[in-house]
Amino acid sequence: MERVEEVDQRGVTHTTDPTKAVLSNSALHHKNLCNYVINVATGCTHGCKFCYVPSTPNIKTRGKMLKEQAGVESGQKEWGSYLLYRDDLPERLARKLDRKRKWEETEDGRGVVMISSGTDCYQDRRAAQITRECVIELVNHGRPVRILTRSPAVVRDIDVFQAADGYVTVGSSIPCLDDELVRSIEPGAPAPTARLNALEEISNAGVPVYVSMSPTYPTQDREDLRALLTEFKERLDPDVVFHEPINPRGGNFQMTVQAARDAGQTELADELDKLRDRENWIEYSKEQLLAVRDIGEDIGVPIHLWPDKEFIKHAGEDSEFFRQEREKMDSPEDYPKPPAPV
Repeated sequence: MERVEEVDQRGVTHTTDPTKAVLSNSALHHKNLCNYVINVATGCTHGCKFCYVPSTPNIKTRGKMLKEQAGVESGQKEWGSYLLYRDDLPERLARKLDRKRKWEETEDGRGVVMISSGTDCYQDRRAAQITRECVIELVNHGRPVRILTRSPAVVRDIDVFQAADGYVTVGSSIPCLDDELVRSIEPGAPAPTARLNALEEISNAGVPVYVSMSPTYPTQDREDLRALLTEFKERLDPDVVFHEPINPRGGNFQMTVQAARDAGQTELADELDKLRDRENWIEYSKEQLLAVRDIGEDIGVPIHLWPDKEFIKHAGEDSEFFRQEREKMDSPEDYPKPPAPV
């Protein structure tokens, strides 16, 4: 098939992804998120500097494909500058669901399908249309769906979510509500205030919502976290708030620090830089995780903590608590029971 490539005004290359993957088993059940993931595209125009996706096999093992399809030399360094769509995914998903007889449903993943774990499923109209059609197919087959997006465009599909009879829950990543601060390390993503407004509209429409409060920053103190969680409580009353402090490990962290500095967010850059010291990172992570737990209990917001495995090893007397938080099976979200295989 002849490659068709377009470059938009931001310098982002748009083309197609020839990969035939449809529904992938996921280890994200360990975070109470899902048993399966669907990614409607490869790449992401948000270009969040801290994003873990460019360091995963989905990108690292597909260098040849990315170069051939989109001229990408480095999947990680060029993250944010390419997007390869899977336009025929809904049709392939329908066929897959029609013939699939065994459905993974662990206690912590509950058979949920997450859209998307490796790209934003509503980042533009083309991705959003693929997502809409995939959600319809999943709901028609009685499969629970978790949507995670940073895009306010998710409100376009409120009609689909309302018709899903509880099979769909919608969430957004909102680390804080300082738009300029967030933009410094999420350069292509919509403002967090717009994300919150979109979730509020969806919640008001009677659709279950949740928040991924991640990754929070070392510049946020206890009062900042309380103000943010209170905002979620009052405007969304979410089923759950997932929380994760920022992680300094990985090759993308230097890019995160530099991006904050280049954007003039000197305090954020300096505080992020301090996290290279493991003891500083452990102290910061413990302080934020415990604060979020306590505030959630105080104001009545269900919290699910996502402590890092490496952090747990060095959390001292609190290690067992954080291990249990990471591995707990229960979640307050209420999905209908998936149908038994025929």
